[in-house]
Amino acid sequence: NIEILIFAYLIWLNRIVLKGYFLSYDTYMFQNLIEIFILSAIQGISEFLPISSSAHLILVSSLYEFKSNSLLIDISLHLGSLLAIIYYFKDDLLDVKNNKRLLSLIFFGSIPLIIVGYILYSTDVIYNLRNIKVIAWTTLIFGILLYISDKSRFDKKISSNLNFKSILFIGLFQTLSLIPGVSRAGITITAARILKFNRLDSSKISFLLSIPALCGASFLGLKDLFNESIDLNYLVLLAIISSFIFSFLTVKFFLSYVNKFSMNVFVIYRILIALVLFYIIY
Repeated sequence: NIEILIFAYLIWLNRIVLKGYFLSYDTYMFQNLIEIFILSAIQGISEFLPISSSAHLILVSSLYEFKSNSLLIDISLHLGSLLAIIYYFKDDLLDVKNNKRLLSLIFFGSIPLIIVGYILYSTDVIYNLRNIKVIAWTTLIFGILLYISDKSRFDKKISSNLNFKSILFIGLFQTLSLIPGVSRAGITITAARILKFNRLDSSKISFLLSIPALCGASFLGLKDLFNESIDLNYLVLLAIISSFIFSFLTVKFFLSYVNKFSMNVFVIYRILIALVLFYIIY
């Protein structure tokens, strides 16, 4: 049972901290531990909620100047989220015979993001978009778009209504998530809702599309990692495990939540964040 393993891990980690294992070296290592937990929580929670993980990671890292934040840690955080979503949907992913069409559609829908993402990263255009002003406007605009798309009650389902035309539409929308603040989860759910899929299946489509997206992000990170010195230590392992835990619990909670409630709470959150950022900027 994954919940038991998570509980055991937290108890083990708590005992280490209480025993002062990290403090026995110096306070710098303990600070790194806290920073990894914060980054893991941000990555794991915001990656699968319609609030933009990249925006939160950029903002928090900029405001607090985390010393432990690095390319290797960033890859580890994404890897933890990737492993969590694969584990959650393992039955669907392993049952290739009965889900061949669904898996093919997910692969097909991910192609636009892979192509556009590679172009933006290889030309360094993506780095010009990583600023607070862009994040503020995209957080507001796409939050409002999420609200509009979520207003009506729709009943289309993955099993009977997802086809190449609809997944391509969602996949094209997903390319917008390369802009910080848009939110990959948010824009894919918005696109699916525009196509009249119900909230639960819109979220499932978004989560399944996150698998190739996270694979792509990890690949680009590994490509750049060859230019840096690799220091494999406890922080990397901690980042992967912690990100896995936060990601898994978020996916489980979110699918239960959208089955009963609207997206309004996330829309309000995005608007509040945008207003705070506008106040800082202007």
